[in-house]
Amino acid sequence: MLEAALAWAADALGCPLARAEPLAGGMTSTMLALTDSSGRESVLRLMTEEPWRTHGSDLTLRERAAQVALASSAVPAPTSIAVGSAAGVAAHLMTRVPGTPTTRVDAAAVDAMASMLATIHDLRPAEPFRDFQSWAWEAKWVVPPWTRHPDSWRRAFDLLTAGSPPFEPTFLHRDFSHRNLLWTDGSISGVVDWVETSTGPAWLDAAHAATNLAMAFGPSPARGFMKAYAGLTGRTPDTHWLVMDAVGFLPPPGREPMFGSATELARLDALLDEVVR
Repeated sequence: MLEAALAWAADALGCPLARAEPLAGGMTSTMLALTDSSGRESVLRLMTEEPWRTHGSDLTLRERAAQVALASSAVPAPTSIAVGSAAGVAAHLMTRVPGTPTTRVDAAAVDAMASMLATIHDLRPAEPFRDFQSWAWEAKWVVPPWTRHPDSWRRAFDLLTAGSPPFEPTFLHRDFSHRNLLWTDGSISGVVDWVETSTGPAWLDAAHAATNLAMAFGPSPARGFMKAYAGLTGRTPDTHWLVMDAVGFLPPPGREPMFGSATELARLDALLDEVVR
């Protein structure tokens, strides 16, 4: 499969490839860093992992549309080169933005993340993207066996049962987190992974970033991020969206968690308890 996919990419670039190397971190896809014979760098996404593979064409087309919408903005996103099918899976070839992922965050990084998300939320694409999808499916509303706060999860499920509050439709990255940011010299130099781009409540995006920060680094960066984002935007944190995001990390019944080590799940447990207490 890989040989055919690389041939597709070379054809789209109009130039032979000199090197192809795997990129770490992609949960939905096989990600490859490409260098062609002219020295130009690009990234190839292959939607190889289920359940995303089944919807790969929609996801890659949405990512391309998001990158087109972002092209004249201050958001350092990749530029789409080609979308299509390579070796039987949806493929997206895009430019490679500079930078590397971070393995730690400090106050300055948290503030930079909040500022970048505020910039994203200020954008108004000519055509709105699809309505957001909740990842807190009702099938997940089962108290996890590893929790120390079962009553807090029950309160969370009750809150979701009551329905979503009104919100102002906003352009969302929808998977904004430190995991999808690249950094150069302490500044954000790339925002990647736009396959879930949507229209929805701004605080759902902010909640997802905060949940990821809490799971990876503990509650302090998550609180700092939410405070910084609220201060920049004037948007008051909304418990409903924080709960929706936290519940979204639960696995469907009978499956192991896809996201998080035991330590990260314990931090998720503590975050959810703090939010609904």
